[in-house]
Amino acid sequence: MTERKTPAGLSKAGRKLWHSIADEYEIEEHEALLLVEACRTADRLDALAEAQKDAPLTVVNFKGDPVASPYLVESRLQSQVLAKLIASLRLPTGDEGEEKRPQRRGGARGAYGIRGAV
Repeated sequence: MTERKTPAGLSKAGRKLWHSIADEYEIEEHEALLLVEACRTADRLDALAEAQKDAPLTVVNFKGDPVASPYLVESRLQSQVLAKLIASLRLPTGDEGEEKRPQRRGGARGAYGIRGAV
């Protein structure tokens, strides 16, 4: 198995995620690109959590209405991105006692064939 170097610029969460996957699995180049983005997203989530730590949960918008903190909103969005990136890697399941197998997913709406000329 070829060991991949940890990408430059990652913080603690990103490096931890990188090593938990890159050191455990043999990944191809396109998967490494997805993993780098997942690691950067994990770092952004940590930064957002740190920024939110002392901030209020709500802020007042331009209309004067209380709304969720932008840190919370962005954290939710980045969490969704991270989940999609990790799922895109299609890592094998880690269930103990079961045979490890790669995840299989079809396209978002199934496979589409080529349409015939009408």
